[in-house]
Amino acid sequence: MAFDPERKMTDGDVQDLKPDGWWGGEGTLFRDVTFESYGEGVEFAVQVAALAEAQNHHPDITIHYRRVKLSYFTHDAGGVTMADIEGARAVNGLIEALGQGDQNSTDQNKGAAAG
Repeated sequence: MAFDPERKMTDGDVQDLKPDGWWGGEGTLFRDVTFESYGEGVEFAVQVAALAEAQNHHPDITIHYRRVKLSYFTHDAGGVTMADIEGARAVNGLIEALGQGDQNSTDQNKGAAAG
């Protein structure tokens, strides 16, 4: 797909529409999820990858021991689009189905300090 900045959402729209547990900054949507073990985090990442394949929209996935960081960014739009919001919502559904809930998610301040 050709570069299409018209699909890029404003920062205000991203803040209004982002699902619980996600934060936005510099045109990207982020979420950290912490698990009891490295293996659980890897399994979660694989499930997120399967969701992404089904949606044909793929987040960056980074595994830091027990913490999995997800970031959505639509490259051909140069920022966050509705496809990113929809992907984040689908991930939240997966998190809820796994029983992770908000107790294992970090907000922007905690996420920046987590290691």
